[in-house]
Amino acid sequence: MSETVEADIPPFRYTAEMAGQIEARWQDYWEKHGTFRAPNPTGPLSDPDHPRAGAPKLYVMDMFPYPSGEGLHVGHPLGYIGTDCYTRYFRMVGRNVLHPMGFDAFGLPAEQYAVQTGQHPRKTTEQNIARYRAQLRRLGLAYDDRRWLATTDPEFYRWTQWIFLKIFNSWYDPKARKARPIEELIGEFERGERPTPDGRPWSELSEVERRRIVDDHRLAYISEAPVNWCPGLGTVLANEEVTAEGRSERGNFPVFKRNLKQWMLRITAYADRLLEDLDTLDWPEKVKAMQRNWIGRSVGAHIDFPTDAGPIRVFTTRPDTVFGATYMVLAPEHDLVDRLVPDAWPEGTNPAWTGGHATPREAVDAYRKFAASKTDVEREADAREKTGVFVGAYARNPVNGARIPVFIADYVLAGYGTGAIMAVPAQDERDWEFAEAFDLPIIRTVQPPADFEGKAYTGEGPAINSSNPEVGLSLDGLGVAEAKERVIEWLEATGHGQRAVTYRLRDWLFSRQRYWGEPFPIVYDEHGLPVALPEEMLPVELPDVADFSPKTFDPNDAQSEPEAPLARATDWVEVTLDLGDGPKRYRRETNVMPQWAGSSWYELRYLDPRNSEAMVDPTNERYWMGPQFDGDCGGVDLYVGGVEHAVLHLLYARFWHKVLYDLGYLSSHEPFRRLFNQGYIQAYAYTDSRGVYVPAAEVVERDGRYFYRDIEVKREYGKMGKSLRNVVTPDEMCATYGADTFRVYEMSMGPLDVSRPWETRAVVGAYRFLQRVWRLVVDEQTGQTRVVDTPADDETRRLLHRVIAGVREDMESLRFNTAVAKLIELTNRATAVASRDGAPREVVEPLVLMLAPIAPHIAEELWQRLGHEGSLAYADFPEADPAWLVAETVTYPIQVGGKVRARIEVAADASEDEVRAAALAAVAEHTGGAEPRKVIVVPGRMVSVVI
Repeated sequence: MSETVEADIPPFRYTAEMAGQIEARWQDYWEKHGTFRAPNPTGPLSDPDHPRAGAPKLYVMDMFPYPSGEGLHVGHPLGYIGTDCYTRYFRMVGRNVLHPMGFDAFGLPAEQYAVQTGQHPRKTTEQNIARYRAQLRRLGLAYDDRRWLATTDPEFYRWTQWIFLKIFNSWYDPKARKARPIEELIGEFERGERPTPDGRPWSELSEVERRRIVDDHRLAYISEAPVNWCPGLGTVLANEEVTAEGRSERGNFPVFKRNLKQWMLRITAYADRLLEDLDTLDWPEKVKAMQRNWIGRSVGAHIDFPTDAGPIRVFTTRPDTVFGATYMVLAPEHDLVDRLVPDAWPEGTNPAWTGGHATPREAVDAYRKFAASKTDVEREADAREKTGVFVGAYARNPVNGARIPVFIADYVLAGYGTGAIMAVPAQDERDWEFAEAFDLPIIRTVQPPADFEGKAYTGEGPAINSSNPEVGLSLDGLGVAEAKERVIEWLEATGHGQRAVTYRLRDWLFSRQRYWGEPFPIVYDEHGLPVALPEEMLPVELPDVADFSPKTFDPNDAQSEPEAPLARATDWVEVTLDLGDGPKRYRRETNVMPQWAGSSWYELRYLDPRNSEAMVDPTNERYWMGPQFDGDCGGVDLYVGGVEHAVLHLLYARFWHKVLYDLGYLSSHEPFRRLFNQGYIQAYAYTDSRGVYVPAAEVVERDGRYFYRDIEVKREYGKMGKSLRNVVTPDEMCATYGADTFRVYEMSMGPLDVSRPWETRAVVGAYRFLQRVWRLVVDEQTGQTRVVDTPADDETRRLLHRVIAGVREDMESLRFNTAVAKLIELTNRATAVASRDGAPREVVEPLVLMLAPIAPHIAEELWQRLGHEGSLAYADFPEADPAWLVAETVTYPIQVGGKVRARIEVAADASEDEVRAAALAAVAEHTGGAEPRKVIVVPGRMVSVVI
């Protein structure tokens, strides 16, 4: 049967086999001729003879992938195909287009695979990259082949290390609101313009003392602070790498708080600029909102509550409620706790406050152990029962002198704010719950509405119970905003506090106890202080180690010690170097940078990847990323990727970019001018009666029910993935239909920014569309060109120019689905009017050119068969003739008594009287011959007849 079917196929029909041959041929052509290479203004990648040399530029980027061993599934290339269509179009309209691609290739998956198999992660990574590149090539993606990069290439991470050194050798000057070289800070100390911490002259300090002071100001610094320790992965994690359940995003291991020495980057210094400059970006509002929320700028006041052990400083956004502070809560880890704890409970201590312990010390130690077993997410969960214990000490409320008890509780975290809160239960729900649990006073300081029946009231209202004439402070009757200002003025005048701004954003934890990452360009001297390596020693390359695994650990043991795999490379770690003052012994940093490092600046290296003298030549950076007009932030013209990177990657990249801008290396102060989030391709998955997933490709539908090997299964809908056994690969689609069909289908499924379901059976529609286009040009029996030079009729010509105008608008707006719909409409019209000799060339050639960005291989083939030489990549995209965009006729709906009774078609330039006469003639039977009371003509829209 199959042989008969094959025999019936015309020899020149567009089939999957023919598509494969055409696609491979044109991919080879593009590679041989360097078709998609974008010329730089200067350097080894410049080309004055390029057809777009000196043309207006367009820089488009995709968020580069991590090259996993599983390869791409059909959801991955959605954005890549979208940007490919977009950039192919703009090449044709005259722009010099840079569209590069690379790989975010460091990270845990390759390292974990190395632990399991003993195979070096470099080998695994290189194999995966080769597979990804082959898959991307098979899709016909038009990347500049000279600019491929991987973050694991030593020549790439040489410059990652160089940027780290620039950050390390800088400090943030809050007066200038910019980073400055660390030498300028040292100069201020030397000249006495900046006092030392203890007031001694700089000249009287030892060299080590000076270095410690300077190190405390650097944008990259070492801190011993609470971090997220994940024994199961053998490394610390950033807050962003921990799930809402308090487990590692990778591997789902428990995460614990530990105090460890780690590299930190002072991103908090840039918090205000990161917030303010969001207004200069063409980004989705939801992404901007996510960044604002993550930075979390809060304006309020610091207030000091005196105790016998020293003041407890709190930050509050509601200083107007301070009269209602009836107790205080410290994080269990707060430094002041141990100094506050007395030997015995004060007389009259409420038994509910002691946790059943005989002494305050026993109570605090027991509660600290309990709190240490909880993750930050668990501690902050609103639904949890509030726990805590009285430390045995009291503070004094500065505004009324009230003696208020001090507790520790796990819902207050040491790493947020000051690690202490003034508890105002009447205005905070968590404080109310705690106050109820521990029998603590509740004093309202904001008057709720008369109909308010809840507990804590967090809304607006006049201040009440907030007056103390003895200290000269009264807030009663004031609104929230005015009360805030009044109390802050009083705090600053009396020395009890001051206005303050705080941020949810924390400094960037930049150390990982891993092997497969960028080594730090740092060594430690005999004092244990960090020393930056000179730039000529870069890159510091990863040594080979025999064991990539973390130290033996219990994944559930918070006290297990981290050991970086690099620490075992003793010959590499212990090194003798001459750093300018003779050979000395140093110890290398054995942590590595996080995976975020390479992705924080890769958009810059694409510009000049062969430059061995600089990260990027300034001329090339200005051309591709420089501001285009006053007030423009500069950056990549279009950056496309998933919304899952809305905060971290984008925030980190913006931070690095701003540091480099401050130091004079860049002309743009933002990395990505415009951001577009593509949707996801989702797929149906199927489970049997046990809840086990079955292969989706083998499920059949019968009468609205689904069966796998004649056993009924349940259908669900979700993200495509290996675990759901519903993966479809682009390789399968290319083999079955061809890459162009796959591209057309993905672009026609719906708007690019909307998630959509994958339906393999629907791909055939895109396949048949391309076959129809093919038949317009090629005779399936003879292979001869069928196009004729006979002029198109006016109706076809009018549709052609309407489609040209619409497709241009759609391509520029990333509306590829509607562009495809218009091309299908034109194809159908051309097919209908084609004579036995073929379709009009004046229609077919523009159709092929408009199809080229979306289905480039078949378009190239047809363009050649139409008699043109070479590639159409730089051919002029069709332009609509305005004369053919003017409508000849207009259709008017005619309403009688508010209901549409007829429609008329009149000349577009018909007068109002002509429209009125035609309308009345069309609805004569509905007016009964009566003279209408009124006839209203809305030009170009409708006619309303009032009887």
